[in-house]
Amino acid sequence: MTRPAPRPDRPLHLTALRLLAAVDELGGLGAAARAMGMAQPNASRALAALERELGAMLLDRGPRGSAPTPMGRAILAAAVPLFDAADAFHHDVDVLTSDGTAPLRVSASLTVAEHLMPGWLATYRRLHPGAEVGLRVRNSDRVFDEVLSGACDIGFVETPLSRKNLHGTVVADDHLVVIVAPDHPWATRGSTEGGEQNRVTAAELAATPLVLRERGSGTRAILDRALAPWNPVPPAVELGSNAAVAATVRAGQEPGVLSELAVADALAHGDLAVVDVGDELDFSRHIRAVWRGTGPLRAARDLIRIASS
Repeated sequence: MTRPAPRPDRPLHLTALRLLAAVDELGGLGAAARAMGMAQPNASRALAALERELGAMLLDRGPRGSAPTPMGRAILAAAVPLFDAADAFHHDVDVLTSDGTAPLRVSASLTVAEHLMPGWLATYRRLHPGAEVGLRVRNSDRVFDEVLSGACDIGFVETPLSRKNLHGTVVADDHLVVIVAPDHPWATRGSTEGGEQNRVTAAELAATPLVLRERGSGTRAILDRALAPWNPVPPAVELGSNAAVAATVRAGQEPGVLSELAVADALAHGDLAVVDVGDELDFSRHIRAVWRGTGPLRAARDLIRIASS
């Protein structure tokens, strides 16, 4: 296929590029066309037009399915910033043409939503009287899913940014703590007797069944990473909220692990005690704002600035 001379007005064929990406993901032109709401003949013509425009074969078409050629995959890799920019553009246009009535859609992990978001949103509303904010409370994995899908404009999580096509920035810091009921034997650990610290070791913690948040939560991800070298035993119980973990620890004999933000009030009232585990375990974590595309929307940037202050 002869490559045409470059033209400054060459169209981008964004729909055809997205169709090529769908073929790569779904393994066939028919499935990709259905996913994009197109008739297969129209999808085939769109890809053929893109190949003519670029002067390269982008798709291997076979009886068992279709797949991008090496050149097609290279084109898709180069198109990622274009997809992100287009998504951001369309969303910005939706906001600009909505007369300011469209709410800022936020998805936040449980710890952030319960202990940080109320203050952030109060400040945001003072700066933007009448602004609407839709807040979804999810675990960190679900926050990533909703931001990636476009269901939310901005997300806040306590886990490292590990998803492709997402961007993020640190807005705050947090720390996990091991908690027990006040009458638990570990409640007095950490006192100095005879010049030696009687701390709970990492190996001891890993060998103890704990009351924990569910997998997919930011709290659980940080704990699993910290304890991994000591091959921790299965948890005593997994629960879907910080309040449930704290209540179970308070009522039972198993230790638990939560954000210090989540247990500050219980510690202040003497309902729980923190166990000293020294510096052997890294329980620190960053709270991040995450978004899709080249940059967060203007309203989301305002919320990020508030969270970072």
